[in-house]
Amino acid sequence: MDFDLTKDQEDIRKAAREFAEGEFPEIAQECDQEEKYPRDLVKKAAELGFVGINFPEEYGGSGYGYLEKCLITEEFWRVDPGLGSVVISATFGADMVELYGTDEQKKRYLIPLTKGETVMGSAITEPDAGSDVSAITTLARKDGTDYLINGNKMFITNGTVASYFNVICLTNPDDPSRHRRHSVILVESNRTGFEANKLYHKLGIRASDTAELYFKDVRVPQENLIGEEGKGFYQFMEFFNVTRIHVGAQGVGIAQGAMERAIDYAKNRKQFGQTLSSFQSIRFKIAEMATRIQAARNLIYEAAFKADTGKLDHTLTAMAKWFAGETGVRVAEEAVQIHGGYGYMAEYDVERFYRDAKIIEIYEGTKEIEKIIISRALLGR
Repeated sequence: MDFDLTKDQEDIRKAAREFAEGEFPEIAQECDQEEKYPRDLVKKAAELGFVGINFPEEYGGSGYGYLEKCLITEEFWRVDPGLGSVVISATFGADMVELYGTDEQKKRYLIPLTKGETVMGSAITEPDAGSDVSAITTLARKDGTDYLINGNKMFITNGTVASYFNVICLTNPDDPSRHRRHSVILVESNRTGFEANKLYHKLGIRASDTAELYFKDVRVPQENLIGEEGKGFYQFMEFFNVTRIHVGAQGVGIAQGAMERAIDYAKNRKQFGQTLSSFQSIRFKIAEMATRIQAARNLIYEAAFKADTGKLDHTLTAMAKWFAGETGVRVAEEAVQIHGGYGYMAEYDVERFYRDAKIIEIYEGTKEIEKIIISRALLGR
């Protein structure tokens, strides 16, 4: 078993780090405080090949895998989680098209993403349906050769900036199985009856756009169906099984960035005539941070490697996403603790990192959902 990255992978990681360190710090606080989406940053990242790196070359990507995407994600979130989220999430939903779309759909929707011409989103959560995807009620009924969509979605990433969304809709409400009632339909944001309202005052990742969506008799051609009708629930479960891997990489990145800032502060801050780094309690905190980060990183890399070699392990993915998310939260918290009162102030990055970390334990499967997946695999239902 070889734990070393290839030269290509090392080069990708180095390039991602240089890009993030060169572009993020200047605008990070501004985008966080003003909740501003930096569209130019997405365009620049796309031009350098960081957007859609795991797509096949014929669809505008570089033909790399989930591991390479994790390397980029980790480096971006290490420098700034909010801006890292903006760039990585510019293609949120594209994996659904890549997995289940037709060749024509892939060319139409994936290529513009890799060029930075468009941004994508996935409309899943509703006001009364979050973790319980099968309870979604947004209705898509057939009307001639179209679908007519009515419903409401909540907490949608890229809600006001995306050009199109994967929308999970109720298409077969009378099917006896609640897991065969839904389908995935791609909806362009310029269609009549579509409305997006930006949500403000989030705890963290404020640079990332989040919105509530409304569909009022939105007419979409049936050719916009992604995959098979009635298979939407299963398609999204498979979609999450791959996207949760790089969400876990977000946890690793935020933890790494928080620890590095804590180390730097501890080496320079003096108390009782000594640097903080000389106190055993601080040294133990750093040791625990580093160990948790390495364990989380190994889980993420293994999950990504298995996905890239066609051996996707749902249980391992759940373990990786849950543990990496928890690691991000715990390490960011300890970084604030090491900074003391300064860590509570916005002028220090760890304050923002602490706020940003929590979302990893919530979106794309809460930590409780991940534990359900793991326990079912071990104990059965």
